[in-house]
Amino acid sequence: MLILGLNMFHADASAAIVQDGEVVFAIAEERLNRHKHYGGFPSLAVKACLDSVGAKVTDIDHVAIGQDSDANLAKKVQYALSNPTKILNFIRLRQRKEATRNVRSLLANALDVDPRLLRFQEHHVEHHIAHVASAYYCSPWEEAAGFSYDGSGDFVSTMMARCEGTDIEILDRIFLPHSLGSFYTMICEFIGYKKYGDEGKVMGLAPYGKHTYCGQIGEIIGLKNGSFQLDLDYFKPLGSNQGVQIQPDGTVILARHFSERMAKLFGEPREPHTKITQREMDLAFGMQHHFEEVFFHLLNELYKKVPLENLAMAGGCALNSVANGKLFSRTSFRHTWIQPAAGDEGLAIGAALHTYHAVLKQPRRYVMKNPYLGPEFSESRIETDLKKANLQYRRFERDPLVEAVAEQIAAGNVVGWFQGRMEWGPRALGNRSIGAHPGLPNMKDTLNARIKHREWFRPFAPSIM
Repeated sequence: MLILGLNMFHADASAAIVQDGEVVFAIAEERLNRHKHYGGFPSLAVKACLDSVGAKVTDIDHVAIGQDSDANLAKKVQYALSNPTKILNFIRLRQRKEATRNVRSLLANALDVDPRLLRFQEHHVEHHIAHVASAYYCSPWEEAAGFSYDGSGDFVSTMMARCEGTDIEILDRIFLPHSLGSFYTMICEFIGYKKYGDEGKVMGLAPYGKHTYCGQIGEIIGLKNGSFQLDLDYFKPLGSNQGVQIQPDGTVILARHFSERMAKLFGEPREPHTKITQREMDLAFGMQHHFEEVFFHLLNELYKKVPLENLAMAGGCALNSVANGKLFSRTSFRHTWIQPAAGDEGLAIGAALHTYHAVLKQPRRYVMKNPYLGPEFSESRIETDLKKANLQYRRFERDPLVEAVAEQIAAGNVVGWFQGRMEWGPRALGNRSIGAHPGLPNMKDTLNARIKHREWFRPFAPSIM
């Protein structure tokens, strides 16, 4: 049985292929078209998935999409009716999503086949269910607490679940406009980081800050009845604009999140690419502090409902590695399984596995033991491409290669390390990585300025190869 999982017309478009219950290949479209956070249809990723198993699209039995615009419809209608001035925008958003739901036609056009030859069944999986599924069904556990949180998906920002066997039981949803991800994004925008995906940058800025604004930021977000609540006066009203927009070329555009009240409290927002002052560092510190307070509060509430030591977690906010590092000291969970592609590219795997287990009632047999699910290249292919690029190269056997690389790193040089299959998810984990000497005082600045071309404060995660 072949199941094609998709995240499409959403940031970090991606595709994954599940064969008889096992994830055999997965890749984000941006890795193939070089367009960061690409939000269109993942046609190249679909082709790569099919090639990986030697299949044609006519061989696909099921297609699973990590989005269901019909999910939580009553909540959407309720919110729209209580905000009648925003109804027109809600209708436009709905129409925009409906225009992209014809999966059969989209696949037929992308792969140049007659749509009448496509025999697959189509499944739409609610956004956060797909996130929870992407973590739990890849874990080795037969039971776990499930948690997903991000900006939004299908009108939900946070989901708690009890996972057992092949079942995922939804225990709680936190609906928009209350969103821990939107809280983080709003403050990131205010301090000058306005692009989709910039939140990780500001997480790296937070340690340079102080407690200066913790009290004021505590007015923006607070704990309430086992959940949390935003003071919406600091935010542009939900539905007042077109939200996240996907441009025709797949670029993801964020509408402004913060209201004028932010400027009254903290001064004028910082413009991108201008000097970062202590104010921005302190705002980032306060943002991260309150993010963690709410995060751990929610996890402790989840533990009361599912008193197990295992936590399966995904969603874009699950990439906050600073918070993740404190999880065991701040909660009763003792084991975590966090989807490597915790952001929305992971929806492709989650939707496919949820369809296989929860919809088709097939038993579990797969454990994701490593994140190396992308393409690999033979030595002959690599050599051919080096010659095409007219690059000088020298060939080594394994042991001399490792010794030569170690000598380069010890000498203070920076080495690109390329081997095996590409990582699944945003982290470089040894197969597409940069090697450098962490003991040299200026190495972080060298990498940020000369290699990565990014801000001085951005950190690097050391690892042993």
